Amino acid sequence: MNENTETDATAFWEGRYREREQIWSGRANRALVDVVDQLAVPPGRALDLGSGEGADSIWLAEHGWQVTGVDISGTALSRAGVHASDRGVADRITWLQADLASWTPPAEYDLVSACFLHSPVAFPREEVLRHAAGAVAAGGYLLVVGHAGFPPWSRDSHDEAGGEDEDVRAPGGEHEHGGGHGGEHAHGNRHTHGGGQTDSHAHGHDDLPTPAQVRESLALPEDAWETVIAENRSREATGPDGQQAVLDDAILLLRRRD
Repeated sequence: MNENTETDATAFWEGRYREREQIWSGRANRALVDVVDQLAVPPGRALDLGSGEGADSIWLAEHGWQVTGVDISGTALSRAGVHASDRGVADRITWLQADLASWTPPAEYDLVSACFLHSPVAFPREEVLRHAAGAVAAGGYLLVVGHAGFPPWSRDSHDEAGGEDEDVRAPGGEHEHGGGHGGEHAHGNRHTHGGGQTDSHAHGHDDLPTPAQVRESLALPEDAWETVIAENRSREATGPDGQQAVLDDAILLLRRRD
């Protein structure tokens, strides 16, 4: 990614977070909660890509994980730090400002979470997810959650970007994370569908990759990785103006073999 593109992504997500004092609801993504609750491993080190205002990272820390939350937006991370302190888990979370499009995880983790890495600005999602897989320790897990269809209230059909769960946003908040370029959490890198392609508003739901397509795009050795979950799951959601809908999340959970 060239410097201008990185600057544009940072400016976009900073602008988005500064639109309101709170974008997301503060609740962790449903898919992450459900999946992690079922993991047959003790809490260890977790990496939250596109951590946004911190809901997922804080939930993980409250459940015993030592977390690194990464986001492109300094504003989002500042809020996340305050929330973590308020919840008494600041000592269990390290916040890191970085653009996922050009950042490589420096360590290995027992859990790497990439929730809703969709982005309306250029973002090499497949490359980011491959780097994420490379950061999973032996016996650890990679969780990738995306939209199987965009919420009916999404601006211009879909204005997502990964991060915190859009259905749990604060009143009036948009659903974007921000992982690398946005998304539910707020990092700013949340989704494009591969190789630097952006999530253009002209795209439809057919452009959203299925869990199987995400698994294939990672090009991981079959003998080194076990597919634990690869399915769509439905959940009830509430939009920014109180709209009710049932949304489908595309969930992929991979385990790196020992």
